[in-house]
Amino acid sequence: MPWLAQWLRRHEPSFLIGCGCILLILFIGGIYNSHFLTLPYLLQQLQVASYLGIVAAGAMTVILLGHIDLSVPWTMTTSAMLATGLAGNFAHGILALPIALAIGAAIGLANGLGVAYVRIPSMIFTLGMNAVLQGLMVLYTGGSAPSSSATPLGIWLSNVHIIPGIANAVFCWVAVSAGMIILLRFTVLGRTIYAIGNRERAAYLCGLPVRGAILGAFMLAGIASAFAGLLLTGYAGKAYQGMGDSYLMPAIAAVVLGGTSIAGGHGTYKGTVMGTILIVVLQSVLAVMQMPDAGRQIIYGVIIFSMLMLYGRSPQNAR
Repeated sequence: MPWLAQWLRRHEPSFLIGCGCILLILFIGGIYNSHFLTLPYLLQQLQVASYLGIVAAGAMTVILLGHIDLSVPWTMTTSAMLATGLAGNFAHGILALPIALAIGAAIGLANGLGVAYVRIPSMIFTLGMNAVLQGLMVLYTGGSAPSSSATPLGIWLSNVHIIPGIANAVFCWVAVSAGMIILLRFTVLGRTIYAIGNRERAAYLCGLPVRGAILGAFMLAGIASAFAGLLLTGYAGKAYQGMGDSYLMPAIAAVVLGGTSIAGGHGTYKGTVMGTILIVVLQSVLAVMQMPDAGRQIIYGVIIFSMLMLYGRSPQNAR
């Protein structure tokens, strides 16, 4: 079939391997439980993937630079807790969205300033930022669970179904994905991010706005994490401490499994979408198989390492 051969040539090996793994995992899940392949269950998993996918979109902009953002967990938590606490139910909580995005942008700006201007390694600075945010939220809540419930806006964005069966969170992910594709393909910022990831010094000597691009990428990562945190409050019904802890490693794994080089400079957003779906489907099938938590972590890690070994040393990713 010529059309199939042409389609295969257009996509990178990492993307094709990931798609094959998704189909294999779905097949295995269907064997263990026929309910796994029903449309309602798959749509529910797509909603779960939306939160991780939005976080991964922001993480990708930073990883393309050759940096990493380890402040994701408490950026999500801080933005969600402050937004729900400050906005409350005033005007149906409509202020929660701009408050959350502003907080995420401020955290990203601080990260970007530390990396671009102070020249502190991103892993160190963002890890420190994560600890600072955690401490601030402990002070804010007095060490107890916050009483702020999800705002009506957060519930509507996350759980309401404009189209029957498809949660609004999925459309939020689609909107973020469209923005990411436009950013990376058609904007100066997107091209500068790729150039910095390939060789930062060369990008600087070419006159590209290196520091501005680093600031922009970290701010986008902060905004994406904050947005995902607000959506997660609508899904869980409230903001709570540690709500972002389970999103850091899966988000990084989704980006890397999608073919983005951890050293920066190479990667496509469709790969990140594929990696997100792969992570969520894998987690779901392990739950369906009633695998103990220790077994889940082992299988989860083995599959990630196996896929990285398959294409992580490809010519495009070799530096």
